Amino acid sequence: MENVGLNVEKLVVGPLMSNCYIVWDEKTLEALIIDPGDNVELIVKKIKNLGLKVKLIVATHGHFDHVDGVEKLRKKTGADFLAHKNDFPDKEPKSDRYHRLGFGGALKPDRCIDEGDIISVGEYQFDVLHTPGHSQGSLCLLHNSIVFVGDVLFQGSIGRADLHGGSFEQLSNSIKSKLYTLSDETIVYTGHGPSTTIGDEKRYNAFVRS
Repeated sequence: MENVGLNVEKLVVGPLMSNCYIVWDEKTLEALIIDPGDNVELIVKKIKNLGLKVKLIVATHGHFDHVDGVEKLRKKTGADFLAHKNDFPDKEPKSDRYHRLGFGGALKPDRCIDEGDIISVGEYQFDVLHTPGHSQGSLCLLHNSIVFVGDVLFQGSIGRADLHGGSFEQLSNSIKSKLYTLSDETIVYTGHGPSTTIGDEKRYNAFVRS
């Protein structure tokens, strides 16, 4: 019952079928958009239908399928864009591999966030967890018994660690130290595919054992 009044709507967007989340306080109607990777018109239509005021846009990491809609959505809503500096460097790397792998490039956050920061939507607060391994700037957002994990952890799987800035050792450590330490009942909202729980992943995920 601790999340009563906090609402979550999932939209599947873009060619890679990424999960974009609209999260809002039903009392204030303030909203947070997580990973608007594409289909901005669909996101805006849903926001308008719900009567929401978008306060923040957050990227769990900088891959194109999670951020391609950010600039357009930022202009339409006036919301601030938050992300980790490691995926959105002040000086864009020149390597072809960086660009081929679809990082945000010239996209710049209004504010960079990191481990220990807290962001607010209406009356609700989210703890920022820095969880590198899929990318160096991967973040998770935790509120009580729900956590938004981007591509760090999936139902029965984990994010790729072979892309630019990826590391299986880091990814495994992030999952074990930041996610598997949460209560088993914690709902995990993933960057692709269905939601899961921490308890199920600790029991059944063959890639990272608790």
